[in-house]
Amino acid sequence: MPDRSTASNSGSASGWRRRVPNLLTMLRLLVAVVFFVVLVKSLPEASEAQRPGLANLAIYLFIVGGLTDILDGWLARRWQVVSAFGRVMDPFVDKVLVLGAFICLAALPSAMEGPLGGPIDTGIASWVALVLLARELLVTSLRGWLEGLGVPFPADPAGKAKMLLQSVAVPVCIFVAVHAGPAASSGWQGTRTALVWATVVATVLSAVPYVIRAIRVAPRSEA
Repeated sequence: MPDRSTASNSGSASGWRRRVPNLLTMLRLLVAVVFFVVLVKSLPEASEAQRPGLANLAIYLFIVGGLTDILDGWLARRWQVVSAFGRVMDPFVDKVLVLGAFICLAALPSAMEGPLGGPIDTGIASWVALVLLARELLVTSLRGWLEGLGVPFPADPAGKAKMLLQSVAVPVCIFVAVHAGPAASSGWQGTRTALVWATVVATVLSAVPYVIRAIRVAPRSEA
């Protein structure tokens, strides 16, 4: 997802434009809360007939959250209104929405029955959520350390590809898990499995540049 750190503060806009990207970030946090309520509260407690509609609502909410992230980053760069608040909250809210979605999907089979009987199959095992969470903790720690040493590390193509795959995987996993047709379709099942694995691989590989940079910088920092 977009990285506000690439924008410049020179010639920044004033007035209402300065507030819009941050307001969109906070809107995304509100959307995330509603998304989680639908996914982990309303969906398991709903009747079988209501679940497809609620699943679609969860998908729409997640997509809206992703679109607000694209929009607030674009506006922050276009209007040159990057703020300290936005630089902290924007990636934080991204992680809340995306990682929270994977964690909820990993836990959902214990809370509801699938459309084909038995526990619902979201396609997200607990280890998948753990790998994604571990990557974010590692990268956040390394990035904070490197930038504290004056080594800039803006978002790179690998990180953006990782975020794109994660953002596509969540709606697909929800759709296949709750709708009877896709749940019974080998094509949909195979697509979901391939997408989840691609997401895991991209997530792991996207951490490599941070680790390499940290290894290179470590001797100089100790000196």
